Amino acid sequence: MQIILEVPDRLGEKLHALGDRLPEVLDRALRELTPSEPISYQDDRQIVELLASQPSPEAILAIRPTPALQARMSELLDRHKSGTISTREEVELDRYLLLEHWVRLAKAHAYKRLQTAA
Repeated sequence: MQIILEVPDRLGEKLHALGDRLPEVLDRALRELTPSEPISYQDDRQIVELLASQPSPEAILAIRPTPALQARMSELLDRHKSGTISTREEVELDRYLLLEHWVRLAKAHAYKRLQTAA
């Protein structure tokens, strides 16, 4: 099958340098980027919905990851440290780390609100 697409010059030069290896590289990239199973984000959606609902400072400070989410994050961090993490898992880990950052910011703000109110 022949596919024609336009890419920026810089990317075109990189693709051209691959020569006859381009189909192999595209196949590898597609396998890495296409998840074989859907990634469940049920826990992070619940946390985002809670934060978006403007809860009380106490409710924010009570946010805790479920044991399943903790286990998954630990697994992803272990894979990252050992260098065995896939691109798909790296995206998942980055998403969880960003979520954790948001929760920490929300908790710091909530703690500050409680201190100001006291």
